[in-house]
Amino acid sequence: MMTGWQFDVPTTGSKHLPPDARYMEALSSQGYGFEVAITDLVDNSIDAGAKDVVIHFLRDGEQLVSLLVVDDGRGMDEEALDVAMTIGGRQSYGAKSLGMFGTGLKSASLSHAEAVTVVSTTKRTRAAGRRWLMEHAKSGFQCDIVDPDFAQKLVDRYYDKPITWQGTIVRWDGVKDFPKHGGSGQTDRYLQRTINKLGLHLGLYLHRFLARADFNITIAVEDVLTGTVYLDFGVEPLDPFAYPVTGAADYPREFGASIKSLASHIVLAAHIWPPKSNIDEYRAVGSVIDRQGFYFYRNDRLVQAGGWNNYRQPEQHLSLARVAIDLPEALGDVFRLTVKKSGVDLSPEFTAALDEAVDESGTKFSQYLTAADTTYREARRRVGVTRKAVIGPGKGIAPEVRAAIEEELPLLPYEDPISVRWDKLDNESFFYVDRTQRTIVLNKHYRKAILGGHDGSLNDAPLLKSLMYLLLHEVFEKEYSGRREKDNLQLWQSVLVAAARSELNRVADDDS
Repeated sequence: MMTGWQFDVPTTGSKHLPPDARYMEALSSQGYGFEVAITDLVDNSIDAGAKDVVIHFLRDGEQLVSLLVVDDGRGMDEEALDVAMTIGGRQSYGAKSLGMFGTGLKSASLSHAEAVTVVSTTKRTRAAGRRWLMEHAKSGFQCDIVDPDFAQKLVDRYYDKPITWQGTIVRWDGVKDFPKHGGSGQTDRYLQRTINKLGLHLGLYLHRFLARADFNITIAVEDVLTGTVYLDFGVEPLDPFAYPVTGAADYPREFGASIKSLASHIVLAAHIWPPKSNIDEYRAVGSVIDRQGFYFYRNDRLVQAGGWNNYRQPEQHLSLARVAIDLPEALGDVFRLTVKKSGVDLSPEFTAALDEAVDESGTKFSQYLTAADTTYREARRRVGVTRKAVIGPGKGIAPEVRAAIEEELPLLPYEDPISVRWDKLDNESFFYVDRTQRTIVLNKHYRKAILGGHDGSLNDAPLLKSLMYLLLHEVFEKEYSGRREKDNLQLWQSVLVAAARSELNRVADDDS
């Protein structure tokens, strides 16, 4: 038994332990969201000095076949390509680079595709390419060399769209998110939903770049056999601080936080949004809880959109508060970025500095939070009606609907939300209230008729589900239903079943 603590661990040498080939599988399982992964690829394009980036969905009729990110940046020769395709390849990242770890291209791509091919050309070198095929990568880090003629043909395909003298193409094949069967309009619905989310994500996280006159991102869809272009639009910047009029006359204001370990002064640009804003820059960022708080930027790239990072708890009354923070070049141990560049971990030193942060007049940062809270509450009082707190909406209700409900109604704290889902019920019932699971169950028998004959998804029928939530949320807020409420439930049940059957008949008539 040791009698004292030994602070240093003694060693007798070292041993080289290279990673097992299965490390590639672990690398591809880091939980990259689709939009986050694509944005990571666009970061590389920006670092390469690209002016135009095209995100190209390719389809063969009803089937999606590939996804490409094409840019007109500096391009890479074969040696640079080998470095770029090496896991953790040693690249010389500049102080203003968006890349950091040397894993983004590989981990982002292989999280979503069975194969990633990179083809590149420079002003001085012919097109060259490398391909990671997940199957080969797992068996021994075997990276394929792309046939030079094929590489050149791929570059030629994108001549002047946007590649002229130089550029890079990242191609994904075997994309896991793509619909397995594209019939019945599945591909069109997937593209509409995915491209909308992708455009908003890119517009938000890269809004400072997109606001420049010399940088553009285009999202396009093309049929590879016919050459038909179904969609071709430019991504618009989504600036989370672009309100038309401030919500409070004294804001925005800049607060200074001193970080001793970094010998650095961090500027907190504190904003208060106007209440009840309906513009995308406010609502499209997320829910009331998600969109308040800190917006961290690194080299003009947004790396965290909202959240208080354990400084305080988010709450509805702070939904108008947003703080822009540009991270210093030297992050030290105070700011730690995730590999996916989708969040920042803060040390206690920063949160302590917030308590001491003041603006030039001596106003404390905590007083800013009070001002944001007051602005929200006064806007509520001017309406003249105090709304009763409710149990919030949950799974099955579209995120934008949940955000609207959370914006309009105060929520009861510490309550599990009300979910809405479809399931088999007796055809005499349109809905069932499951108090124990806190769920509104809708009759699956009527689903296709209500959706106009289309297949459903988790957040389908947003109008119906919103109305059902507004109709039934009070049922979950009481321990039991009285005689009048039970009669109302029966009334709603009868009317909704009649309406659903009418929808069934209408769909049947349309099909005949």
